[in-house]
Amino acid sequence: MSSEPQAAPEPAQQMPRDIVKPDDLSTWELAWIKGVTPWDAGDVQPSLMEALESSALKIPSRGRALVPGCGAGYDLPYIASVTGLDALGLEVSDTAVKRASEEIDKFKEKTRNPSLKASIELHDFFQFTPQGQGFELIYDHTFFCAIPAFMRNDWGRKVAELVKPGGYLIAICYPMLPYTDTGPPYYLRPEHYDTPLGSKFVKILDKVPEKSSESHEGKERLLVWKRV
Repeated sequence: MSSEPQAAPEPAQQMPRDIVKPDDLSTWELAWIKGVTPWDAGDVQPSLMEALESSALKIPSRGRALVPGCGAGYDLPYIASVTGLDALGLEVSDTAVKRASEEIDKFKEKTRNPSLKASIELHDFFQFTPQGQGFELIYDHTFFCAIPAFMRNDWGRKVAELVKPGGYLIAICYPMLPYTDTGPPYYLRPEHYDTPLGSKFVKILDKVPEKSSESHEGKERLLVWKRV
């Protein structure tokens, strides 16, 4: 029998649900500090590109777009550059705000477009009161899935408050995983948006994206609503 010492088992990889508490927003900062950010794919999702470039949405070229829980902010300069809208991201983590600011600066430098209107602010989406009028577009990717079910109706009311009549809500329904009663991410299916949005939105697109990133393959659906 070998007397060689046995290697200690690898510790289980932490998940957001091990750190984040729905009643303590500061735990999101802790997740960023620890690097427990599986939602960070490192780039704009192909499903968002499809929505903005290939789905014939008539999004105005002037106005504002909002990305709640924007993370590292890859989507902000992309949305601004493709649509012409002023893109604003919201985050509750100082680390995420810093990362997003860096990503915006890198995009401006890469595209030689220093006047691109993309920005990030430290705000709780549910307490957010914007200056001026509402938004032509809200984009939700890995934000709806990060809030527990009892907060989803509040999410719907806030989205309805912020999107102008005739404006759009684009949501990437992700991650569509087997049922779990814990989170984040919380159990998510396309129909879970219906009750929170109610009669103030009309769904105009519901499909499997033509192309998904490797992390999203078979786990996402592209949804678009128009504010009535």
